[in-house]
Amino acid sequence: MILSISGALLLGIIVFLFFRKDGLKPSHALVCSLFGFYLSSTAIAPSIHAGGASLAGLISGIKF
Repeated sequence: MILSISGALLLGIIVFLFFRKDGLKPSHALVCSLFGFYLSSTAIAPSIHAGGASLAGLISGIKF
């Protein structure tokens, strides 16, 4: 079974779960979002993208 899901959607779900279960305040979620948008416009963005792609490749290679 192949499951394809957007990284942004996956991170959004994780933030939502933190908000519901671990007491993440809306202000913390806003800061996380703004920090992500800030990082996407910096020179480190390609490295973050490559790391995410590498992690996705690692996870997709796991056989159950």
